[in-house]
Amino acid sequence: MSARVLTVLGATGTIGVNTLDVVARHPARFEIFALTGATQVERLFEQCVQHRPRYAVMLASVAAAELRARLKQASVATEVLEGEAALIEVATAAEVDTVMAAIVGAAGLPATLAAAAAGKRILLANKETLVVAGQLFMDAIAASGAELLPIDSEHNAIFQALPRDFNGDFQQAGVKALWLTASGGPFRQLSAAQIAEVTPAQAVAHPNWVMGKKISVDSASMMNKGLEVIEARWLFNAHAAQIKVVVHPQSIVHSMVEYADGSVIAQMGTPDMRTPIAHALGFPARIDAGVSPLDLLNRSLTFEEPDHARFPCLQLAFEALAVGGAAAAVLNAANEVAVAQFLDGAIAFPAIPASIAHAMSKLADAPAGTLECLLDADRRARVLTEQFLAKN
Repeated sequence: MSARVLTVLGATGTIGVNTLDVVARHPARFEIFALTGATQVERLFEQCVQHRPRYAVMLASVAAAELRARLKQASVATEVLEGEAALIEVATAAEVDTVMAAIVGAAGLPATLAAAAAGKRILLANKETLVVAGQLFMDAIAASGAELLPIDSEHNAIFQALPRDFNGDFQQAGVKALWLTASGGPFRQLSAAQIAEVTPAQAVAHPNWVMGKKISVDSASMMNKGLEVIEARWLFNAHAAQIKVVVHPQSIVHSMVEYADGSVIAQMGTPDMRTPIAHALGFPARIDAGVSPLDLLNRSLTFEEPDHARFPCLQLAFEALAVGGAAAAVLNAANEVAVAQFLDGAIAFPAIPASIAHAMSKLADAPAGTLECLLDADRRARVLTEQFLAKN
């Protein structure tokens, strides 16, 4: 068995760190070609020392220069590249067969699209690729013959619960609906008045998952689930009416597929991102992820209907899906700006959905035929959201 040659886009984030944890357990299976990061020089340095990739990429020149000096001093031969063009270079290199796409935000979109066009096996953890450019990305996958494996625990669960030969035809596969589970986040039991007063520290304290700050806030607002609804539409060729959301506070059932005969097949496991990562890395083989076994004794599994009134971001995502075009790109951009300002303490939590709704109302008809159009809608939505939040 030859080793898979892997580029990890976003190696210093939570998904990247967990990916390298799984990879380290299987040295004969994987070879690291490139690791990339944005600003965390120390972490990327440590990863390069351990995994000895051929290349390391940092977005900022200053960070790249610092990493280059650190690696030289440590006699590590990894070559340091910099900038967005370098991300595309290491994602499309001929030697690479597998790309973990784990850069958070729209910044990861160009390199992930390039990897799709190059026909790579893509382990997709970057939500924005499908949220912002779903049609373009899926067209690139189809044109190149690239292989797409979802890393989000919910989409990975659905992937596992669907027939192996599923081709996007719900009727042929006997699939009735996809059920995305949501933990409900840290504010699940708070009133609307209490939610209005929450702090960034409370928002990032997720009850079940260890995640980065931005995705933790998205979970708290349920925007994370809204983005996953949009992703599911593209990943599985689903209509909005075929995608259901259910709140499952224990995060044991990661998602379900409902079939025409009444069967509901669920994927279950300990809430640990190394499970879907290991599933995709080893696919179709099952490999050790280092995850604690699931203990179902002496515990209950409960399910609730999501509250769209207290968590309007989820409804906004369904609305963006219904509008189509660049609406999802606008939704995502406005959310990124608002979440960043909330984390900085500049705005209150309810300003997040308010600013998203405002951006969508102003830019609903933005063109979406090309990546340039979508990135322009993204840019315009960010400016509009910053202006809105500055006035309110």
